[in-house]
This record gives sequence, structure tokens and C-alpha cells, in this order.
Amino acid sequence: MATVHSVCVSERKGEKKHPVEAVVLREEYGIEDDAHAGSGRQVSLLALEGVERMRRKLATIAPGDFAENLTVDGLEQLGLAPGNRVRVGEAVLLEVTQIGKECHGHGCAIMRAVGTCVMPKEGVFARVLAGGTVRPGDSVRLA
Repeated sequence: MATVHSVCVSERKGEKKHPVEAVVLREEYGIEDDAHAGSGRQVSLLALEGVERMRRKLATIAPGDFAENLTVDGLEQLGLAPGNRVRVGEAVLLEVTQIGKECHGHGCAIMRAVGTCVMPKEGVFARVLAGGTVRPGDSVRLA
């Protein structure tokens, strides 16, 4: 089973997110106090495995550096595709809307530093169907 490794938010779009103890997800809105709330990409998820692969190229990389909200250990094993529904913890239900995205402008800071980035192919974006609180350690599974 996959588990939430970290939860992160940012005040503005286009910047790294910082870890927090918990996030509150609101139905059809996203994460409270996060810059992407209310947008077409309400919640972003990234596999911890992808973060670790990038860390081998740049040792200072940490969860949230790719502007992901939820860093999930084991996410790759779920084989997510648009339309899949994902249960996080007991209450939260997400629907995958998009896999991957274009990096900002001429590539994000990580792309410029190491020549590659995981978000264009591995970033998972979802909308919130049922809200609730998410913390590190919560389970993540197909619904």
C-alpha cells in the first residue's frame, strides 16, 4: 500500500512548497491555504521514488521542491491514469485529472540545474471529490 510521506503548500504559484503537519482538502476546491486551490490542478501528487531519483542528481532536493502537495511513497505502484479515483486516509477522495505538465517558462530551477525534471512525466494532478484532512502516514489506494 502507498502512504503519504509529506504534505506541502505554497503561498504563490511557481514556487517550491514547504512541508506542514497536515493539509485540509475541500471538495471541488483543493487544499486550503495553497496557491493552486481553486485552479484546474487542485491537488498535485508526486512519487517519493521520483524525488529520490532526482536527489541522486542534486542532493539538496526535498519533498515540495517540485511544487507537489503530496509526496507519496509507493505512488508509482498504483499505475494511475486520468479518471482513476484515489482514497487518501479514510475521508479524502481524489479523481486523477492529468498526468504530467509542462515546466514553467524555460524549465523549472531543477530542470535548469540538472537537465531533467520529474513533473513533466510523473506529476499527478487531481480534483477533490470528498474533502478531509491529510497527514504524513495516511494510506493512499485506488478507490
